[in-house]
Amino acid sequence: RIVLRGDLQEYEGETYSPVASWSAIRLMIIMCLRLQWITICIDFSSAFVQSPLPKSEPVWMHSPRGFACSKGTNYVLKLDKSLYGHKVAPLLWFNFVTTAFKELGLVQSEHDACLWYGKNLILVQYVDDCGIGAPDMKTINAFIEKLRKKGFKLTQEGSFAEFLGIKFERTKDESFKLTQKGLITKILQATEMEDCNPNSLPAPRDALGSDKNGEPYHESWNYRAVVGMLLYLSTNTRPDIAFAVSQVARHSADPKKSHASAVKSLLRYLKKTLNHGMVIHPTSKWLLDLYVDSDFCGLFNQEDERDPNSARSRMGYVIRFCGCPVIWKSQLMTAITQSTTEAEYQALSAALRVFLPLKMLIEEMIEQMCSSALE
Repeated sequence: RIVLRGDLQEYEGETYSPVASWSAIRLMIIMCLRLQWITICIDFSSAFVQSPLPKSEPVWMHSPRGFACSKGTNYVLKLDKSLYGHKVAPLLWFNFVTTAFKELGLVQSEHDACLWYGKNLILVQYVDDCGIGAPDMKTINAFIEKLRKKGFKLTQEGSFAEFLGIKFERTKDESFKLTQKGLITKILQATEMEDCNPNSLPAPRDALGSDKNGEPYHESWNYRAVVGMLLYLSTNTRPDIAFAVSQVARHSADPKKSHASAVKSLLRYLKKTLNHGMVIHPTSKWLLDLYVDSDFCGLFNQEDERDPNSARSRMGYVIRFCGCPVIWKSQLMTAITQSTTEAEYQALSAALRVFLPLKMLIEEMIEQMCSSALE
């Protein structure tokens, strides 16, 4: 494959391209289950190559190795379309597909740039992967055919089976089970713990301190890389390990042997719960719930008393819609609180900053999807 050397490219313009939030993806699934809509996935083939380059900003590249130009060696290639490696390729693709969606009558969400509504249709976009929901396959097939007529090359999945490495398994009771067995296996292999003894708990009861004078880290695996994979796992399908992952992630800059042991303890738990995941089974009531808690000075006696971190509190919250978890988090507070009450208020304040925008997104989604379903 030919790619562009973006690292050699001089470009000072905008390169940011939005992607759908996982909360929007989970909300879409919940809404489709509540309305008994069908969900499928589509994947645009070589997406970046499909978007044309603006004529006002031509892009030139050297001939690839082994390519002989009939006019000699003093020639370069002018690109007509975007290419992988181009600094602006993600943004060009997003603008290109956004224009097409609008021409097909879709309405862009005011709260998530990658969420789209149509008549009896909802679409969530994550770069070149899209999840589509509709009351029947006829509506979905008609929309996909319109995309193909516009020149888009794409493949259609039979169902919403796998999206961004997350497996969506539809169960007998018409709910979804979200699992990441492949990622867990990859983490176990990276740490050479495929044959470890299973563990029933993800973390010990006591908080995990910095252990500044502890035994150095001597593991063969990359601590930060493993923690990064655990973060992706905990924020997408495994709320049960959010606290344990937050603790080990805090020490990524200077891990000790005790922190490696904490990671191993968590991996033993994942080994035992390899096939487990988050189940989305909406209730009959349109309820949005927020549960918040805090642990006042949870690091006291775990950190040096002269260290300000010893006085920091931990907060955690879970936001559920129709009884299904949508967003969850466990983290240390940035400010030091002086009482349990103050810690609780700060935790509630931080959670509401996430809750209120989500509330507006849900209101918009209900208005668009339910009104479309009633027509």
